[in-house]
Amino acid sequence: MSPAPSLPGLRRIPPGWWVGTGWYAGVLLTFLVRVRLPGEYEPSVRPGVLLYRWDGLLTQLLAAVLATGGCLVLERRPLKGLAMVLGAAALATMPLSVKEIPLAQFLAADVALYFIAATRPRRTGLFALLMALAVLAGFLAMRLLAGWGVGTSAELVVALTAVVAWLVGRSAYEARRHAESLAAQAAEQAVVQERLRIAREMHDMVAHSVGIIALQAGAAARVVHTRPDAAREAMSAVETAARETLAGLRRMLGALRRTDPDDGGTERDARTLRPAEGLADVERLARATTAAGVRVEVRWEGERRPLPPDIDLSAFRIIQESVTNVVRHAATGSCRVSVAYGSEELTIEVADRGRGAGLATAPGFGLAGMRERVALLHGEFAAAPQPEGGFRVSVRLPVPLAAAAGSVA
Repeated sequence: MSPAPSLPGLRRIPPGWWVGTGWYAGVLLTFLVRVRLPGEYEPSVRPGVLLYRWDGLLTQLLAAVLATGGCLVLERRPLKGLAMVLGAAALATMPLSVKEIPLAQFLAADVALYFIAATRPRRTGLFALLMALAVLAGFLAMRLLAGWGVGTSAELVVALTAVVAWLVGRSAYEARRHAESLAAQAAEQAVVQERLRIAREMHDMVAHSVGIIALQAGAAARVVHTRPDAAREAMSAVETAARETLAGLRRMLGALRRTDPDDGGTERDARTLRPAEGLADVERLARATTAAGVRVEVRWEGERRPLPPDIDLSAFRIIQESVTNVVRHAATGSCRVSVAYGSEELTIEVADRGRGAGLATAPGFGLAGMRERVALLHGEFAAAPQPEGGFRVSVRLPVPLAAAAGSVA
């Protein structure tokens, strides 16, 4: 994003055209102030003796040709183009019978100096400024050596306009560099956020699948001699969960390799990788967990409706992680999942009556990941043991008004 708004049509005009416009505007102004315009008793500036003679007009023509050549090469070779424009300014001043290079003749040089300072490195821009000031000083020095009068005060004003043009150009250059730096930082931050999202998805998926595999494997080990059919079913479930987890890991690790700021594929990978799970998959999650040995009761309140993808996915992941924690830490045979659709919010509660809160288990990333998801959606998160025993996770996610209105319509 550019630091200041600009007209797209003006940005397509080459710098040489702007410098040429400045040159011919200065030439026009030079002749206008030497002509008695309507309402004036005499011209603002008296024309020099050579101005309207053939040699004066030829000098002006040569200066115009030199300035035009400088405009043509300015973009490819900026210092050479500026030198030609400065030479044209000095040449066009000679038939005017003035003591200094007037601002009208130096206007094109100021415009060229601005473009060089705004588009080239600092060293090039500074050299261009010194070149412009040297031409002004050299013009005065030549007149002094010839014994002619000089307009020192007026030339200082012209020099000041050159310095101002350089400063404005440098400001535009630094603003553009700053905008490019911000854009690069934003791109890098987007990549980091995407990789963090993938890491959260990987943790949720692996933690849930490993919990199910552990339950099924334990159940198979207990009944392998007494109920071989049940053990075979449990081991089949272990195989299925392991294959699904492995496939998901491959997809996510592949996306992590492709998510590079230089390949421009971050947005595409994010769309490809984003899983399709949502609250519609909660029943399937409950059936899989119940088959693994922990019965999950799901309660729905309110009118079920489509939700924004980020809210839908986060709600499912929060329920999945909460149920996984019940399986791994609660030491209970059941839990309850409540999902309530409100007019402007979605409320989730996962509670159990287990005794896992008193177990000395090492802290993991489950609760931290859920808290982070809820914070990103500007919701409220609470997770704590219940006074009557067990553990409860409570989440409130605000639903945007646009989504709520769309569901009503």
